Parts: sequence; structure tokens; C-alpha cells
Amino acid sequence: MSDPVVVTAVFRPVPGQFDAVYEALVPAIQEVHREQGCELYAIHKHPDGNTIVMIEKWESAQLLDAHGEGEAVAKLNASLEGKVTGPAEVTRLDPLPVGDSGKGVL
Repeated sequence: MSDPVVVTAVFRPVPGQFDAVYEALVPAIQEVHREQGCELYAIHKHPDGNTIVMIEKWESAQLLDAHGEGEAVAKLNASLEGKVTGPAEVTRLDPLPVGDSGKGVL
């Protein structure tokens, strides 16, 4: 297995659709929490008030890739149609550990 992978995914709801996007994410998150390799899958409201930022951590790139091709993501994408301005902006991050090993890296 490879090293853990941290990902951000940014969802930009169309005006008036923030609650609908949130409601679409809830069952997807519950499903993904049961996927092999999922260590963190959490959403946060951006200070702009209309953007949702997801932070993910996966045991390996291989398991992240399997998640991306899985049923939960396919269902989520279908449920978001017409509710977001475009596909989620997904970024894989490489850790730069600093300081305490429990606090300096996700």
C-alpha cells in the first residue's frame, strides 16, 4: 500500500441550492464512511456562505481511486445535477509533516 492521501473537494451550489447540496451530501457521506480505506470524509461551510469544502483522508491512493469509481460517488454526482455550478474541484494533497507527528500531519 502507498502512503495516506488527503483530498479536498469544493462544491459550489448554484444560488438558492446550498441546502439541497448539503442534503445530497449527507447520505453520500454516511455511505462513504463505510468504504474500505476511508479515514476522514467531512464537510465544512466556507466563510462565503455558499460553498461546501470537503476534506478527505484515504489509507492509500489505490483505495481513493476505487472510491472515485464507486457507487457512492456516482449516486452523489447524479443527485447534484442542476444544484452545483459544475463538478467538484478535487485536489490531492501531498503532506509536508512538521513538528509533532500527531499534530503536524493529517
